[in-house]
Amino acid sequence: MVWVVDTVIKPMVVGLDIGTSKVVAMVAELGDDGQLQIVGIGAQESRGLKRGIVANIESTVLSVMRAIEEAELMADCKINSVTVGIGGNHISSMNSHGIVAIQTGEVSELDLERVIEAARAVAIPSDQKILHILPQEYVIDGQEGIQDPLGMAGVRLEAKVHIVTCALNVAQNIEKCVSRCDLVLDDIVLNALASSYAVLTDDEKELGVCLVDMGGGTIDVAVFTSGAIRHTAVIPVAGDQVTNDIAMALRTPTVHAEDVKVRYACALAQLTDLSESIKVPSVGERPARDLSRQALAEVVEPRYEELYTLVQSELRRSGYEDLIAAGMVLTGGTAQMEGAVELAEEIFHMPVRLAKPHKAKGPSGLLDNPTYSTCVGLLNYAQQAGPSIQVGPTTSRMMFWLDAGQWLLKAKTWVKSNF
Repeated sequence: MVWVVDTVIKPMVVGLDIGTSKVVAMVAELGDDGQLQIVGIGAQESRGLKRGIVANIESTVLSVMRAIEEAELMADCKINSVTVGIGGNHISSMNSHGIVAIQTGEVSELDLERVIEAARAVAIPSDQKILHILPQEYVIDGQEGIQDPLGMAGVRLEAKVHIVTCALNVAQNIEKCVSRCDLVLDDIVLNALASSYAVLTDDEKELGVCLVDMGGGTIDVAVFTSGAIRHTAVIPVAGDQVTNDIAMALRTPTVHAEDVKVRYACALAQLTDLSESIKVPSVGERPARDLSRQALAEVVEPRYEELYTLVQSELRRSGYEDLIAAGMVLTGGTAQMEGAVELAEEIFHMPVRLAKPHKAKGPSGLLDNPTYSTCVGLLNYAQQAGPSIQVGPTTSRMMFWLDAGQWLLKAKTWVKSNF
């Protein structure tokens, strides 16, 4: 009898995007070509968050559990740990600078750790915690623009870093939700940073680009120049406000307003035709009403103008408005509305594109949706941090046959040595 044992166990990573309007769990395995292959996804309506912050733990846990179960079923694995995104207007950021003497005349790992520690020595409020310390560049004896100083000769090492902080209690509530789902929290990642891993190119980061991730409750902004992140911010107004405007103006329930927004809304009224007509459900048992699509656009356009104006104000406050030669990249569910890109170009006076996640492979249609940019970015972030193996039903069966094969090999060796 010949035993055939497949000992290949592919490392897998799991991303969990706990958003204001949706909770998405994604499972991906590392392919032979080094690229992530999405093998499972679960998406559920989010009911426990408000503007990116956990407002009801029980509801959030329920949504997370359902999304995880759906992803496990599709991927045929048991999820043990996740990398989670975080957002909300409690996020703040700053640029810092650290200087140390190079101890041996050549930059070592210890020197890098010391200079990062020197750069992180900044005063932050007691209710905040440092989420990320992101190196921008290193300077050795006045020589700037060094990305990897390890092994270089010099006397003085400087580090310029971008520090992101978050509210301590918000991070603890996310940890509590993950823990109550019997999951291990691998890492918490800023949503804007995660999205950048999925949608931005190296050329855009080098030239200078502003990433705008438009979700349901928040807009996440990240500015990159010279290949490094320079500014991050969270604006606590987004797509849900557009839905509320439609509900109020058209006198329709919020659920129907969201459906009307997704199916018919346009962010630029001049792109619509007055002859186009839509059905708008009424409140209670009143019959649905006919409305021109242009009238709907006239409700939506002012709100999108306001959202873009808030982004523009944040960009000007950062001081990098004139340094983003690659323009602006829009992503997220709220950014995919018809006319959103054209209106943004009119307001920002720079090139604007709608970005979809491209640094992974997945089921047909999945990666054509900017809604999943953050979750795909979490997978890419987790992969670079070091993929972990999720042991589930498929892997367990593989391990069983592996153990059986090893037992037979030991038995064969014993027989040869004794007979």
